[in-house]
Amino acid sequence: MSLISVQDLSVAYGASTVLRGVRLNVEPAEIVTIVGPNGSGKTTLLRAMIGAIAPSKGSIVRRHGLRIGYVPQKLHIDKTLPITVERFLRLTDKIAKAECIQALKQAGVPNLLNRQMSQLSGGQFQRVLLARALTGRPDVLLLDEATQGLDQSGSAAFYKQIEAVRNTTGCAVVMISHELHVVMSASDRVICLNGHICCEGTPAMVASAPEYRALFGSGTAGALALYQHNHDHSHDDEHDHSGPIEREAAE
Repeated sequence: MSLISVQDLSVAYGASTVLRGVRLNVEPAEIVTIVGPNGSGKTTLLRAMIGAIAPSKGSIVRRHGLRIGYVPQKLHIDKTLPITVERFLRLTDKIAKAECIQALKQAGVPNLLNRQMSQLSGGQFQRVLLARALTGRPDVLLLDEATQGLDQSGSAAFYKQIEAVRNTTGCAVVMISHELHVVMSASDRVICLNGHICCEGTPAMVASAPEYRALFGSGTAGALALYQHNHDHSHDDEHDHSGPIEREAAE
C-alpha cells in the first residue's frame, strides 16, 4: 500500500484555484522531488499531504498509522533566547537524550547536542530541524525548500544527507525545491508542478521533457550533469562555505 495517495486533488482559495486534478502516490523508501515555478502550488500540495489544508475536490489517503516528519522552509528563533539544541529537540515530545543524539547523528551533526541554537550556522540549523523531524521515526519525511538560504555547496551536502537518511532508516522523502540542478539528482522521481502535474519520471526524463523545458529552459540538463559529477565529493556544511560545485558552475 502507498504511504500517501493523492487522488484528483484540487485546492482553491476563494475564487482562485491553486491545484487541479493532481494525482500521485508516495511509495515506501522513495525520494520524490516536486519542482515548479513560483506560485505553482508546491507548498499548497505539501500542506495538503500533511493535512493542514482541506481539499476542495478529491482526496488524500494516508496509510493507517503513518508517521510524518516535517522540515519547514524556515523557522525563526529569537537570537536572545538561551536554548540548547538538546532542549529544542525535546520541546514538544518527551524523548530521551539518547534519541536526540541518534537523530543528530542521522542528520550528520552528531556534536551539536549542547550547542546554543543561536550559535548555529545556516546549514547546522537546517540539520537540527531535520534531526527534530527524525526524532519521531517517520515513515515519510516532507521537506518544504529546506535549504533556502544555503549556498550551493551547503545545499548539495544537505541533500546528500537526505539520501543517507533514506538509506539507513528506509523512510520515504518528499521534497520541494527550487534548486533544480542540485536536488533532482538526489531523487528517484521528479514531479513537475504548475497548478497541475505537467510531467513526472526519473530526473533525466523530466529534465528532457518538453513541458519541463517550457517552464525552466534547457540549461538545467547541463547543471544536472555537473551535480552528478560532483555528487560524491560534496562536503559537510558545518560551515556554509562555497565548494567545487559552486566554483565549477560559475566557470
